[in-house]
Amino acid sequence: MSGHVIVRTAEGRHGSSVRRIRVLLLIKGLGRGGAEQLVVNAAEHGDASRFEYHVAYLLPWKDAFVPDLRSLGISVTCLEGGRGLAWIPRLRRLIRDRQIDVVHVHSPYVAALARCSLGRRRPIVTTEHNMWERYHRATFWANASTYPRNAHVFAVSDEVRHSIRYPKGLGFLRTPPVETLHHGIDIERVVATPSPTGVREELGIPLDAPVIGTVANFKPHKGHEYLLRAAAHVAKVRPDARFVLVGGGPRQEQLAMEADRLGIADAVVFAGFREDPLRLVRTFDVYAMASLQEGLPLALLEAMALGRPPVASRVGGITAIIEDGVNGFIVEPRDPETQARRILSLLGDASLRDRLGAAAAERAAAFHVRTAVRRIEQVYSELIG
Repeated sequence: MSGHVIVRTAEGRHGSSVRRIRVLLLIKGLGRGGAEQLVVNAAEHGDASRFEYHVAYLLPWKDAFVPDLRSLGISVTCLEGGRGLAWIPRLRRLIRDRQIDVVHVHSPYVAALARCSLGRRRPIVTTEHNMWERYHRATFWANASTYPRNAHVFAVSDEVRHSIRYPKGLGFLRTPPVETLHHGIDIERVVATPSPTGVREELGIPLDAPVIGTVANFKPHKGHEYLLRAAAHVAKVRPDARFVLVGGGPRQEQLAMEADRLGIADAVVFAGFREDPLRLVRTFDVYAMASLQEGLPLALLEAMALGRPPVASRVGGITAIIEDGVNGFIVEPRDPETQARRILSLLGDASLRDRLGAAAAERAAAFHVRTAVRRIEQVYSELIG
């Protein structure tokens, strides 16, 4: 897919606007996840003197971030789009009533239908969070066939950007501007995370036990089964080590059975969904990820900002964050033996752990959310003129 490609990480600003630009951030759900957190970050760190943010989502049962947004004074509308297409006329009414200038979509399914339904009177911006090959076949084709309707596209990593390719038969379509933009985290909020006092007692972890942990919902592409296999290797050398898995989802029971099969049920803590995941991360000695696919994982950046040295898979945007042996370790996906060796090297060498942890915090500081939001707002301004 050829076309206008930009790679930016620098902050940009335009001058003040006479009238605030009204932006609708549109997403499938507002449950806790990386893409959803970016929507909250954009709304929270936007320039309120120049932009007025509104948020809309489809799935009423995925609403964990709704209170956070409303506490910021952001209007949030559930379009009740669980089934069928009844949400589309509701979206049109919302855009008309709120006099929206720009629609910024964060879900490929929602984006494809919005492009078909909203006409060409206002620009549509899309953020791609995942590689195209991960999409369901129907979503892939709907997204690709409507892609020319985008006024601008942000990809969260170079790997995601490189995956954006029209399939055979659609190569004649216009290619919108596609830009890699490394989204970030709220560094100040992360480092202000409360003390982890009492977390070990709550989770049943001995005070002197080394802790390896991760924060990710139990989805197949997160590779939790490979992390459990790495844990089994670690347990042979460090039977006192504990692995904490923060998150939830339908695969939790299956993963618990796998931990039992591997003989490490007592060494693995399934902490479930948490409102305070970073408090738990503060108890980790090592942050581990065994993902098979990723965009730009915010949970990894948050752990690094807290000085936790990571051991993560060489997939997606992780390679833009971690420099192997400098601020963490990178291992090949589906390689639990190597991941276990890297984890053990960190557990056995406090000076290495401290050095990589300090470098991890320094690296994470380069991915501040404000940088990404300023660039996004610059694009809004250019589109509105």
